[in-house]
Amino acid sequence: MSYFLVLSKRHGDSVLSQYQRLRDDRRMCDIVLESCGVKFPAHRTLLACASDYFWALLKEHTRESGAQGPLSLPALTPTGLERVLDFIYTSWLCLSPSTLEETLEAACYLQVTRAVELCSRYITDNLTLETCCYFANVACRYGLSEALRVVDAYIARHMWELMGQEEGQRAGLMELNVGSLQKALGAEDVPGVRECDLLRLALDWLDQNKLSPLQSNLLLSHVRFGLVTPQDLRQLLVARPALRTPFIHSLVQKALDYHTQGPLQPLLQSDSTQIRATASQVLLVGGGPEADRPQRLLQSFNPVSRKFRTLAAQLPSRLQHHCVCAIGGFLFVLGGEEVEADGESEKTAVMTASERVWRYDPRFQRWDEAEPMIQRRAQFSCCVVDGVIYAIGGRAKPGEPALSTVERYNLRAGCWRKGVTLPHAIHGHACATIGNTAYISGGIHGEEVDSSRDVLRLDMFAGDAWEKCASMSIARFGHQMVAVGERIYSFLGMYEQFCDIERYDPSRDQWTRIRPLLNDRFCYGLAATADGRVLLFGGRKWHDGQEVVMANVMEYDTESDAWRELCRMPGPLCGTKCVQLPLLHTDET
Repeated sequence: MSYFLVLSKRHGDSVLSQYQRLRDDRRMCDIVLESCGVKFPAHRTLLACASDYFWALLKEHTRESGAQGPLSLPALTPTGLERVLDFIYTSWLCLSPSTLEETLEAACYLQVTRAVELCSRYITDNLTLETCCYFANVACRYGLSEALRVVDAYIARHMWELMGQEEGQRAGLMELNVGSLQKALGAEDVPGVRECDLLRLALDWLDQNKLSPLQSNLLLSHVRFGLVTPQDLRQLLVARPALRTPFIHSLVQKALDYHTQGPLQPLLQSDSTQIRATASQVLLVGGGPEADRPQRLLQSFNPVSRKFRTLAAQLPSRLQHHCVCAIGGFLFVLGGEEVEADGESEKTAVMTASERVWRYDPRFQRWDEAEPMIQRRAQFSCCVVDGVIYAIGGRAKPGEPALSTVERYNLRAGCWRKGVTLPHAIHGHACATIGNTAYISGGIHGEEVDSSRDVLRLDMFAGDAWEKCASMSIARFGHQMVAVGERIYSFLGMYEQFCDIERYDPSRDQWTRIRPLLNDRFCYGLAATADGRVLLFGGRKWHDGQEVVMANVMEYDTESDAWRELCRMPGPLCGTKCVQLPLLHTDET
């Protein structure tokens, strides 16, 4: 025997509409709810089906089930009760900031789960600067965990605007519940806000909202004191008693000690000194719109938003053929050619190889000069292995022989020392690291004039001599390499006849040709993202017999072996060097 099962989607709505008509006409109502003297006739069966509270209350064996008079609900306001009853009878819930809490209180008390869910969704869908603090308090008070999570993230993301509002609007932060303020202070990304301002906000909040010393310590422990200048720390320590409890005072003193460590700071990173940034950005160091005319430009690029911005702290000097690296969230700029305009003619430039090393702290947008290298170096390579910087090869002056020396800088020792010497002098080569092993490729050896295909490697901790690896299939000079996962990718160099790219597998000691770039490119910036993409910034190429400086970002996807143009740059750029670094959102001009 066969049968059909058919659903009517309109039946439920029809039943509810009939109940609402009966309620409007006050027909068949068998219960009266009362709040503050206001009476609401209703139907027991519908209330019991829609509310866990009424289901338990109106069972046959309860006293209320047989009561003849109105059922008093003194905990609820007439407005809140009316809104929830309207929802029970119509499935529609009327909400506004002014009635939200009364409605939510009634929905929670009466255990009308669907109404509570709608209140939670209303909060997350209607966040503004004016309502977010109030919504956070409501969500906290009524245990709306998902809504509270969304509101807390919104407050952290918009803290800069909230703190910059007029005094009357900013008061919302002063009334914020302690849990939400704690979440904001502990957030990994608080765009546009200096840590000192977050600290002052917390202290002002504590002045207005009295907490026990234990609660106060818990709140202030989320401040990153290492990101506050020592001057501000000392001033606040004197003026604010909350900072003088033994626990918080120890955190402040630890931060003050950190500020005195100077060269050792990159090795002393902790939660208290880490910049609030969810992801590193690509920092473009130096370069310019013309060849041999570098600028002191310092730019950042966000791979997610694809936006560039210029940092306020410029390079200390105009550099080309320099190297960059990062340790502990600090940028190091090594050597290169310092370019200065000739005093007699602005059209010519004087280029001098440098041994100077500069360190940039993005926490305070400050440049410091670090210990200089033993030798002047340009057209060299550098890498970092376990917090030690290595400078490899290069040359001290155009026209002079290349260098075969390697030197290493251990921040704890505070000086440069000689490393394992190369088997031959080299400049214009590229470098990449996997684990403790450094790989260098190509370049020009000694007095030779032709580019090389050779590849060398050295375990920086255990090796006592550079070992030869499988050679590239293409001789390269002025090219760049980058490691992605357990593979090394070698990109275009100076004046290459073709646009071929290669990939090296250390486990097989084997190079493989991969998809070429469509056009030649050299003197570009190069960086790899965490998700396996390689970004190529600007550079120069040949066009109609002339060198042209490019103004675009090319992206290579190592997974799909595909190239595409990602975005345009603010202007043409060549000769820049790239490194990934977490940056403050206030680091801009």
